[in-house]
Amino acid sequence: MPALRQSRLLGWVVKREERVAVGWRERLICSIGPGLAVGMKCGDWVRLLAANGFRVRPHRWPKAALATLFSLMQTPLSFLERVLYDRRIAAEPIQPPIFVLGHWRSGTTLLHNLLAVDGRLAVPTVYEVVAPHTFLLLEPMAPIGSFLLPSTRLGVDNMALSVGVPAEDEVALAVTTLLSPVVGFAFPERADFYDRYLTFRDASCQEVDRWKSALVAFVRKLSWKYRRPLVLKSPGHTCRIKLLLEVFPEARFVHIHRNPYVVYQSMMRLMAAVWGIYSFQRPPEPAAVHARVIRQYRAMYEAFFEERDLIPAGRYFEVGFEAMEQDPLGQMARIYDGLSMPDFGVVRPAMEQYIRSLAGYHKNTHPDLPTEVLAEISRAWRRCFDAWGYPVENRG
Repeated sequence: MPALRQSRLLGWVVKREERVAVGWRERLICSIGPGLAVGMKCGDWVRLLAANGFRVRPHRWPKAALATLFSLMQTPLSFLERVLYDRRIAAEPIQPPIFVLGHWRSGTTLLHNLLAVDGRLAVPTVYEVVAPHTFLLLEPMAPIGSFLLPSTRLGVDNMALSVGVPAEDEVALAVTTLLSPVVGFAFPERADFYDRYLTFRDASCQEVDRWKSALVAFVRKLSWKYRRPLVLKSPGHTCRIKLLLEVFPEARFVHIHRNPYVVYQSMMRLMAAVWGIYSFQRPPEPAAVHARVIRQYRAMYEAFFEERDLIPAGRYFEVGFEAMEQDPLGQMARIYDGLSMPDFGVVRPAMEQYIRSLAGYHKNTHPDLPTEVLAEISRAWRRCFDAWGYPVENRG
């Protein structure tokens, strides 16, 4: 099957580039770094292991052991943080957040980083999302966490990575609730089970309520720390608009889209990378990865198009990644105007400086897609091609 051969080729390309690019520190992080489990409390970590039958590959036992050690430390520290801060946090009002929407690999990180330049706004950092239970208490120790991180998003792209860069709140919700497709990166044998938490349409009412409560708690905690409107970015939020409006009825949304063929190519690389780094189990076969990418994208945008019109007028703006690449300042000015955000002129110099810092950035390159894969993408994701005017190379 040509599609299967192509998926295998894409996986091979990622693994080959990782072997060439990474040094001893990155290899150590991949081998023993606790990954998603670094910020979990002991009870949650044990429940997660039990739900997955305690199935951990032998060569991942050191990774699981380190995750267990961290969870044992997180539990008493999280109790202490609640004692010290909960009463003050509970009284903090939440200013309506801004949500960055878009499928993985569509430019959400670039957009999030640009908005993070604005000092009138606040974003969660890597440190805060991986340690949602204790980030207030242990903040002086945050720089130590850099040892557990590679210098770039290893195997994914060349974006810089540190404890202080903007990050996805999805990670914090995965750590605190285990209700996230991100958990499937750690335990891929049940990835399909965790995918129900992408749209939450197949989740129970109790699970939905627990997820909403965790989101509010995390946002309130960040609001108390920063006392500014938050910019939250998670690709999963793209298909949760109805839930987000139930929690934050005055929220604003900016959606970024990208050529679906490029998204597919980049997603195949992403999947191979994250499972190779974060998984405690054997990663799925390339054919299964291919099917999951096709299925997730379609499910995400079916929900997105059904729920997008729920957003009140003046609180939604859409931009294409290609336009953002060509004229980032112009597009950001349009976003600020379209969402009635504070004066863009105030932040323009800082954004210009940030954009200049990206001058040496090199994008990933990908193998060409065969006709069979192009045709499948065109059929499965046709609504997105039509909605955003991307040319269809082969409808099959």
